[in-house]
Amino acid sequence: MTKPERFLALDVLRGMTICFMIVVNTPGSGAQPFSPLLHAKWFGFTPTDLVFPTFLFVVGNAMSFSMPKYRQTGAGSVLGKIFKRTIIIFLVGYLMYWFPFFREVKGGGYEFFPIKDTRILGVLQRIALAYCAASLIIHFLPRKTVWLLGVIFLIGYWIILYVGGDYSMTGNAGHKLDLILFGESHLYHGEGVAFDPEGFLSTMPAIVNVIVGYYAGIFIQQKGKTYEAVSKLLIAGFTFLTIAYFWDFVFPISKKLWTSSFVLYTTGLDLVIIGTLIFVIEIKGYTKGTYFFQVFGKNPLFIYLLSEILVIILYTIKTSPKSALYHSINNTVFQQLLPGPWGSLFFAICYMLTCWLVGYWMDKKKIYIRV
Repeated sequence: MTKPERFLALDVLRGMTICFMIVVNTPGSGAQPFSPLLHAKWFGFTPTDLVFPTFLFVVGNAMSFSMPKYRQTGAGSVLGKIFKRTIIIFLVGYLMYWFPFFREVKGGGYEFFPIKDTRILGVLQRIALAYCAASLIIHFLPRKTVWLLGVIFLIGYWIILYVGGDYSMTGNAGHKLDLILFGESHLYHGEGVAFDPEGFLSTMPAIVNVIVGYYAGIFIQQKGKTYEAVSKLLIAGFTFLTIAYFWDFVFPISKKLWTSSFVLYTTGLDLVIIGTLIFVIEIKGYTKGTYFFQVFGKNPLFIYLLSEILVIILYTIKTSPKSALYHSINNTVFQQLLPGPWGSLFFAICYMLTCWLVGYWMDKKKIYIRV
């Protein structure tokens, strides 16, 4: 079996996703960030809302290179690889939210953070579940059946939400299912109520993001670095965007609900972006500056974990009874240099560059962490 051709555009897309994810996840405190760097409150769309679904899209891209190799092995080996990777990614995500395993108590001091209050689902957990489902479907079912299932997932999710409640934060069917499966204490509380934007039911349409990424990767490998590949990716992308636009009238685009229109909108944008990158990088040969994003793309999971754990540490270290090191750095340095949203953005960029330097050192040392 010949080794598949390498596509720099895919590596750059993966690196761009991690880079932007760090920027939007770690805005400086002390001022409201610029609105494009915030998620839409409920319905609607911002550039920040594209980050996570693109992560799933590039997971699918990566699968397009690894899955064909699985077909050379038996079913037992395939299942072992898929479930092992799923379990590792899920557990890493779960432990990341639990870290540092203790919390402050009223009146001073710390206590062990009880398991009963830990968040079970989350970003990496969704990646694990969506990867697992997409891998099993793609490996064991023919292409037409995979696409049919994708359509069923999107339309079925729409029907379930329509019949099972409404499209509000606490009235939708997905939230009701999460309460039954996990209870309030195991859900995300960052919205002011117990609601998990990475809930169990909304993982179903997210599987389609991975599937589209997989077949986009297969198509790119088959067509190569050609104008035909670029034009067809752009056509497919704009087709998805058009369908999402009209679907939005009856099933609004919402990242936190991960609506079916949101899936088509984000995969449409991803297809347009990857088509554009192939044109610019692979066909026109404009590669200057691409190494910056390659650094992120070579150790994506590790750098993402580093960015999350480091910020948790900055929040855990107290510089005063009411202030964490994270806030102190922003208030005394970044908000003094650039007051307001520019200071918030400056901190986010500096933080991202700090993570990049770790990735750069790892690349120079040829250290690549794979799951």
